[in-house]
Amino acid sequence: MHASNDRSCEGGSGPESPFEKTEDRYPYDDPWYDALASGWGDSGGAAEPVAPVPAARTGGSEPADRAVAAGQVYLEVQRSAAFQEVRSRYRRFVVPAVAGFFVWYVAYVVAATTAPGLMARPVVGAVNVAMLAGLGQFLSTFLLTWAYARHARLRRDRAALELRWETQELARSLRGGAS
Repeated sequence: MHASNDRSCEGGSGPESPFEKTEDRYPYDDPWYDALASGWGDSGGAAEPVAPVPAARTGGSEPADRAVAAGQVYLEVQRSAAFQEVRSRYRRFVVPAVAGFFVWYVAYVVAATTAPGLMARPVVGAVNVAMLAGLGQFLSTFLLTWAYARHARLRRDRAALELRWETQELARSLRGGAS
């Protein structure tokens, strides 16, 4: 079978897929870099060989203290003041937001079941209180999503990114890599 540019689709010297993995396409030593996360974008061709389980899981050549030291990196970051501040900022937003939204939702459901006369009261034409409250539920969901994204962008993302890079640098230094 040939493509429109007269190149074979089933073999030949060129790559079979624009998503073919090459070392020069992935210049980052970043575990969160997922341009092609775990096989997404692969053409349904021949299966690639399965990567072996890393030595730390099989009890192979990697020493146990190195794995313990890697775990200590994450515990150290978790105990750091910067991490605690990021978590605190997260909780200070999420807990009141969830509580407020839950109260608003329960109030809507309770009013709909216990006060049908109030909810059936017309506001404008065929639009009644229940319809406005239901639309208010949708509106409050979108507003809460916007507020959460804004809060994350302004108050947590920069600090979380710095923690991420700090963690990577500590992990690289354990592996003996360049920092």
